[in-house]
Amino acid sequence: MAKLFTRISKDITIAVKAGGTSPESNSALRRVLQNARAANMPKDKVEAAIKRAAGQDQQDYEVVLYEGYGPHGIPILVETATDNVTRTVANVRMHFKKGGGNLGASGSVGFLFRRMGVFRLDPAGVDADELELELIDAGLQELGEGEGEKGEKQLILRCLFNDFGHLQAALEARGITPISAESAYVPNDLVHLSEEQATEVLKLVDSMEQDDDVQQVFHNLG
Repeated sequence: MAKLFTRISKDITIAVKAGGTSPESNSALRRVLQNARAANMPKDKVEAAIKRAAGQDQQDYEVVLYEGYGPHGIPILVETATDNVTRTVANVRMHFKKGGGNLGASGSVGFLFRRMGVFRLDPAGVDADELELELIDAGLQELGEGEGEKGEKQLILRCLFNDFGHLQAALEARGITPISAESAYVPNDLVHLSEEQATEVLKLVDSMEQDDDVQQVFHNLG
């Protein structure tokens, strides 16, 4: 939970630095605050993060994407938010090496993924078929069902990342507040490994996710 709150705090900093402290005029901050509520991040921690982000002495975070291969050739994308790129790239390289993989050059595996916007909704009172038709013009690419962290049913909407703002605005215009909204790198195809091999890959992913500079890790393991 502490790692998740740290990630959200960094997202708040990035959003505030880019668009100010008002959620009404800063759609990126609105999105992050929705994610904070979904994660049950305490209100005082959220407010403190916004206040820090608005301060002149708050460090800037640079979002950097690293690419590489894990065990058994599984492609991995590592999204980081860092105030020290030298430290971060060294740590990411170390995680790959210790986990039986290797850090690759930019573009080495990125073509195997699509960057998309992902919105999770509470399905209660929502006609999924009707909503899907209404949102196609706003950039909706996929609408399906999934589960939240506690096993609760959710509707999952995906759009190309360039249409993120359009879909977010279309949902808001219909009075729908997503449980969460974020960007994700979705694999074009999934790869299936044996349980033992998959465990090796997931061990590397878990190690990477524990790093303070790492925001998200994406792979195509099915």
